[in-house]
Amino acid sequence: MASPDKKSFALRLDPALWAEIERLAAQELRSANAQIEYLLREALARRGIKPELNPAKRGRPMKDPGEDEAP
Repeated sequence: MASPDKKSFALRLDPALWAEIERLAAQELRSANAQIEYLLREALARRGIKPELNPAKRGRPMKDPGEDEAP
């Protein structure tokens, strides 16, 4: 399922290019989508462009201070 904070769009690729992306993704233990994002960021970095990252929100939410205190 797509992450709500990420832009989704249709991307048409040559089948040979897609096969190489899938092969590379498998070698690097990434999904094809994550591999495409990685390659795009790498290409931007070579041009001196560094987009701001939105950190993934993973794990349990942080507890509010004092939440474990007895009533």
